[in-house]
Amino acid sequence: MSPSARVTLEQAFAQAIGYFQSPETIGRIVLSGRRRNMQTATERIDIRPVDIKGALHFQVSTNDGKATTTKNYLPGDLPISDYFTSGYANILIETLNESFSLQISKKDEPVISVKTGKYEADLSHDRKKNRLLDPSDPFLIEVGISDTSGKVKASKMDKYMQVEEFLRLLTPTLTSAIEAGHLDSPVPTKPLKIVDLGCGHAYLTFATHQYLQSIGMSIKVIGIDVRTSSRDRNNEIAKKLGISETIEFLAEEISQTSLSEADVAIALHACDTATDDAIAWALRSDAQLLMIAPCCHHDIQSQLSDSPEPWSLITRYGIMRERLADLLTDAFRMQILKMRGFRVEGIEFVGGEHTPRNLMIRAVKTGAPVDAIEVARYEEMVSLWKVKPALARLLNP
Repeated sequence: MSPSARVTLEQAFAQAIGYFQSPETIGRIVLSGRRRNMQTATERIDIRPVDIKGALHFQVSTNDGKATTTKNYLPGDLPISDYFTSGYANILIETLNESFSLQISKKDEPVISVKTGKYEADLSHDRKKNRLLDPSDPFLIEVGISDTSGKVKASKMDKYMQVEEFLRLLTPTLTSAIEAGHLDSPVPTKPLKIVDLGCGHAYLTFATHQYLQSIGMSIKVIGIDVRTSSRDRNNEIAKKLGISETIEFLAEEISQTSLSEADVAIALHACDTATDDAIAWALRSDAQLLMIAPCCHHDIQSQLSDSPEPWSLITRYGIMRERLADLLTDAFRMQILKMRGFRVEGIEFVGGEHTPRNLMIRAVKTGAPVDAIEVARYEEMVSLWKVKPALARLLNP
């Protein structure tokens, strides 16, 4: 791979667009990451050629962190110039004979590299969805998601989909955080430390470990669960799989764990205030990235004794009161994270047909100064509902 001579950003984009002089040679295009001080409409764009009724088209797949949308274009109709200049920091173009890579630095300077080689194009229109987790992976068999023949058990399909979709969110989030400098690039001497809080049967813990290792990322994964039986079972599986050096399990309360640091904290369906314990621990441990899927919100529900009017139109009905309390609980959690220098999003991480608990709190620590209005809104909301969120109590006893 040889870097090109210094060029301007406009020249770099022109070089990339030049590949469309021979669209039939293009195998795939990937746009990812964000340029400094720019926002992209979606997290990632994947473009590949497809054959539709004998004519070459380009299928554009965009992912906004919640779902993937696809649209097909004839080569002349593809708004490729708009895509290239819309704020993405990384552009990869593979043709039949070479790979072109454009990376845009924090100073908005282009770095181009071109690698010769043979690449293939899959022109099938209805391509089978690629899975990040091969159902026959030994860890899926060991944790009971797949049977001994390597097929996902019908009773575990929802769990498999949850873990699969979690990885689809985690991987680009990690990549973006590393590219933006919010996380250090992991190396063997300093691997990325990922802690799964309330790991239970460790489906997510093992999946995160196996997938990130498969893409060459240096990691150390630790699962925490209060049950000694879970710790022993999971450590035994790790030993059987030969991965004990890079993954381990502890039997400890989240709020009292002996661990004191992490780069990434994840928690999938830690029940009720265990989610708050997980977030509080992550903040105290200076984790830079949080991926939290809350579950079983009871804390705020129990405090809604005197609803401000006219909200009694909702809170008088049990199921609606419960759902409103869920929203309030997670809104408080997200606002507290924002007030501590995180960029926070609330996203759907898996379809509701697989689990009703499908909200994901994704937070990346940017260290941005907190606007006073954000603090005022939080205090006003707490005062209005006359509640004290569990996370606030944990952080400020």
